Amino acid sequence: MHRLAIPALLYCLQSPAAASPAGMSESALRRIDDAVSDAVARGDAPGAVVVAGRHGKVYFEKAFGARAVAPAREEMTVDTVFDLASLTKPIATATSIMILIEEGKIKCSDRAAKFIPEFAASGGGRENITIEQLLTHRAGFAPDDPMELYQGAREAIFAKKYKQKLARSPGEAFVYSDVGFEVLGEIVRIVSGVELDEFARERIFKPLGMNDMGFRRIGRQHSIAESRVAPTERLNSQFLRGVVHDPRARALGGVAGHAGLFGTARDLAKYCIFILGGPARVLRPETAAEMIEMRGGADGNIRGLGWDIETSYSGPRGELYPLGSFGHTGFTGTSMWIDPSTDSFVILLTSALHPDGKGNILKLRRRVATLAALACDGVDWRARTESEEADADSAKIKIPRSHPHAVIPGVDALEMYKFSRIEHSRIALVTNQTGRSRDGVSTLDLCLSKTARDAGVKVIRIFSPEHGIRGIADEKVADGVDAATGLPIVSLYGERKRPRPEDLKDLDAIVVDLQDAGCRFYTYLSTLGYVMEEAAAAGVRVVVLDRPDPVGAARCEGAVADLDKSAFVSYHNIPLRTGMTIGEFARMIHSERIRNCNLGVVPMFRYRRESYYDETGIPWVNPSPNLRSVDAAICYPGLGLLEFTNISVGRGTEKPFEQFGAPWLDGARLAAELTKAAIPGFSFTSVEFTPAASMFKKKSCSGVRVAITDRSAAEPTRLGFEIACRLRDEYKESWDARRFPELLANARIADMFSAAAMPGDIVNEMRSEVSAFEARRAKYLLYPAYAPAVSRRSENK
Repeated sequence: MHRLAIPALLYCLQSPAAASPAGMSESALRRIDDAVSDAVARGDAPGAVVVAGRHGKVYFEKAFGARAVAPAREEMTVDTVFDLASLTKPIATATSIMILIEEGKIKCSDRAAKFIPEFAASGGGRENITIEQLLTHRAGFAPDDPMELYQGAREAIFAKKYKQKLARSPGEAFVYSDVGFEVLGEIVRIVSGVELDEFARERIFKPLGMNDMGFRRIGRQHSIAESRVAPTERLNSQFLRGVVHDPRARALGGVAGHAGLFGTARDLAKYCIFILGGPARVLRPETAAEMIEMRGGADGNIRGLGWDIETSYSGPRGELYPLGSFGHTGFTGTSMWIDPSTDSFVILLTSALHPDGKGNILKLRRRVATLAALACDGVDWRARTESEEADADSAKIKIPRSHPHAVIPGVDALEMYKFSRIEHSRIALVTNQTGRSRDGVSTLDLCLSKTARDAGVKVIRIFSPEHGIRGIADEKVADGVDAATGLPIVSLYGERKRPRPEDLKDLDAIVVDLQDAGCRFYTYLSTLGYVMEEAAAAGVRVVVLDRPDPVGAARCEGAVADLDKSAFVSYHNIPLRTGMTIGEFARMIHSERIRNCNLGVVPMFRYRRESYYDETGIPWVNPSPNLRSVDAAICYPGLGLLEFTNISVGRGTEKPFEQFGAPWLDGARLAAELTKAAIPGFSFTSVEFTPAASMFKKKSCSGVRVAITDRSAAEPTRLGFEIACRLRDEYKESWDARRFPELLANARIADMFSAAAMPGDIVNEMRSEVSAFEARRAKYLLYPAYAPAVSRRSENK
């Protein structure tokens, strides 16, 4: 089974709609009201309760229509208790299993027969069924066992069930099955020593404050009055009310792993807030993330542990929530969908089976989720007409089979979605040698493929950034023609750095696929900004295919550029170490600077923002001639600060940006001083080198080799100032620092440096600036810091 960690992903287009202070579009929320009211009026359901929330709060809560229409009409209220049906599976059963996994009492790889020996007695492959296969509906069971098995006491029922033959071999295919979750409910009982309803109440519902949530055992008194419960269908002339609708759960006394849970929309909202990282916890964040990690099989169906992600049951995802969001449905007319990328959720509870079993809310589920996604600030998705929304059929996403644990960059996601983001478009590509899939196919070749052509994609021209289309030039680059395709190449690092109007007039979209360096003065960010500006003026949309920040996107550091210092090496007021992917940077400048740009970002899958590039599983390709490794990229924001001075930073040597020097420098002495300074994360040795190019070409230099000893402790911008301050103080006659402030782009920090401030004081000042920036940056991030690593699984796996 292929496992794909949940991305926090987003595809946003155009400027966001006017949003309420809560960060939700009021117009979209009003459309939810209209959609549900219309559905109730049509008779799709007698009534409904809808709750939508974001950032740990509920921002929409409303009751519609009737709780009951027979034998007498009762108005719906927001505190109505519903038979949640199969929402039992993820909320009660799977979460209980995850608690036991976290406690080390179960492993996903454990066979069910370890806990239920008689489960394997009939053979036929049952002995090989794992907990994970049960949780993902890949155990080989039929959808349901025959009702005739459900006679007698609970123990007798399961004894008969355990003798049933499998419908398929374990792991062969996804088949949605109540049977597997009935078994999981029994495993919770056996391992914990208490019944599922008691375990869930004490370990999930009480800690999360889900006060109206619980199973309703048949024949027992319950604290919640039956009058608050929405009825379902008739059974023997009486409406089922407060008694589980599912006949198999009813035969098991009202408590089963697949059905039997009752609750309110408000309580489900509390669960949603928890699973999105809220303060109330029943699982550690990494365990919760493991629960919603995507697990795909050869059949293209993708599930989490108990959660639906991409299957034929994913209608409640709507048209706009991305792959990586997750949710579930219940047969009685319930559904919920949760999206980490926007930190949002939507819950729709109805009793669609009441009064005659003829209700149908399939379209309403899709519609409500679509509008909930639309309501999220910054998610102003490409508009569709209502008929298109009703008729749309989400394409089945085929997960690439090679490198099953690698991060999937934006270009692969574009292909996986069969180029739907740019369908029927004449495009230009802004790319170079780094624009390629994780399997090494160039973005240009993918956009010229039959799949792209079938989607109506036509490549008109190529724009190349600094270093040219192949990334080998270290000088201005002229326009040209691609030898393989005959397409014109327009250089954006030659006589001009922006596309001309005539370069854009025959385009529908510009697709940007460039590997950034995670550093403010790396010019690909400015190229992106200039392209967005010119595209906005020409009415051409821009689609950015996201890629990892090679030095990790979790940390920002260094001077934040002044707004009046904008230049090709400082496009926007961000720190030296950006802490953003190129897609997130695009979102920032779109909101703060180029709001009239029609922007889309195709995000990555499985990206963990704290990951360095060599932890992503994507092959390294030099983004420029002298940035040849992750270690060089880490050093770049610090050593790169010296570039506009008379210091060689190793260009023209075998270790650019991992060593520096000059003919007038005493490398041994400076290496000793830097070592004595005990700069965290780095070590230093003296070195002699002769650059073959650039500063001090063919001149012998004495210098310092920098090695990284601890990435988590290394602050490259601190390193840069530790070096610069020593050059300032000890080599006043030799070091020409007149252009040092240019890459710094911050007058206050430059003044401190000129006034002979100590490195520690400068670093502290920069840190205070970064703290304010991080608060500004937060709303543009696509990938939560708690997203699970590709293969960093807990030991109990």
